Amino acid sequence: MADRAAIEELVRFQGERVRDLKQQKASADQIEEEVAKLLKLKAQLGPDESKQKFVLKTPKGTRDYSPRQMAVREKVFDVIIRCFKRHGAEVIDTPVFELKDFDIAGQFDPMIPDAECLKIMCEILSSLQIGDFLIKVNDRRILDGMFAVCGVPDSKFRTICSSVDKLDKVSWEEVKSEMVGEKGLAPEVADRIGDYVQQHGGVSLVEQLLQDPKLSQNKQALEGLGDLKLLFEYLTLFGIDGKISFDLSLARGLDYYTGVIYEAVLLQTPAQAGEEALGVGSVAAGGRYDGLVGIFDPKGRKVPCVGLSIGVERIFSIVEQRLEASEEKVRTTETQVLVASAQKKLLEERLKLVSELWDAGIKAELLYKKNPKLLNQLQYCEEAGIPLVAIIGEQELKDGVIKLRSVASREEVDIRREDLVEEIRRRTSKLLCIC
Repeated sequence: MADRAAIEELVRFQGERVRDLKQQKASADQIEEEVAKLLKLKAQLGPDESKQKFVLKTPKGTRDYSPRQMAVREKVFDVIIRCFKRHGAEVIDTPVFELKDFDIAGQFDPMIPDAECLKIMCEILSSLQIGDFLIKVNDRRILDGMFAVCGVPDSKFRTICSSVDKLDKVSWEEVKSEMVGEKGLAPEVADRIGDYVQQHGGVSLVEQLLQDPKLSQNKQALEGLGDLKLLFEYLTLFGIDGKISFDLSLARGLDYYTGVIYEAVLLQTPAQAGEEALGVGSVAAGGRYDGLVGIFDPKGRKVPCVGLSIGVERIFSIVEQRLEASEEKVRTTETQVLVASAQKKLLEERLKLVSELWDAGIKAELLYKKNPKLLNQLQYCEEAGIPLVAIIGEQELKDGVIKLRSVASREEVDIRREDLVEEIRRRTSKLLCIC
């Protein structure tokens, strides 16, 4: 039975390894090799008639996360939440399967919240260090005005918008072919649209279009361009105008957005350093939707709103890939100190000390073996990234001290037991937790 239990434990660990590799999208060869090992282990078990066979599966649309993956998720969420709170956000929760929303108190100038949302997006993406990024902006009113002056029939506005929005993935020739060949737009109208939607730049492009003989005569386009000019003034004050591009091809969410729209894209992932910059898709997006909330108001009042969403799942994948490529260690716990012993028969003393540390709010743990070897305890700290070890020995107990060891420098110093908590706090306040 003991041999069987040992093999079952190996099967369990190997099964977890196969699942992790699949979640990490490892190569097919590597997964196949590990699956073969798993099958070989299972073959050693043979049939076990005493056990009822059942299979545990995660519900469709969900997944399990390993401790390493959860550490990455918590780090990403911590960056996002701290950034929102820094901007005065209030947290709400809703009874659906979605992320928490953050409500930022509205200001009177409608462009200030838009500028602040773009600032938040910049802060989050910069803090996550997932690569160089660009935030594209446009305005629903500019798009509507542009289509009108180009001669797009009202009935085709939305379907032509969906074609234009593909310009970040396919060439203009392909987009024009779809608009003309599949959606029945006149070729000359498509050409006029092409003259506009292939342009992108900064405030100078906004000023150029304000002088455009056709757009400047359209009320909607003029309003949108005027607001974008003001937006760029605020973005300059926030110091992020260099990260923003006015892109006339951006045409997302037009069923509910009423003004400015924006979308953040990564230009290059860290794993592709040295290669030509390549867009890898949207990692954040948002915009103004002044008419949406009013739908739920019995009086139909217009409520000014602006919002943004963060593509956390895509960001998780990028961060995980970066960590894999760099082979950077990820802490899966926040333990500040391991309580260890230098000799045998000191389990009770370790339990007393770890309890004192817990009661003082220190994140501490100990190995559960009765008499673990000191070397094994120190190796555990190195593997888990625990920065400090509080070592109890017979001499230390006689002297009323605890030997505090820095795992990184291996420096040891005797600390009076009554001063240990304060010393741990002092040291850990200077450490940067990589978790």
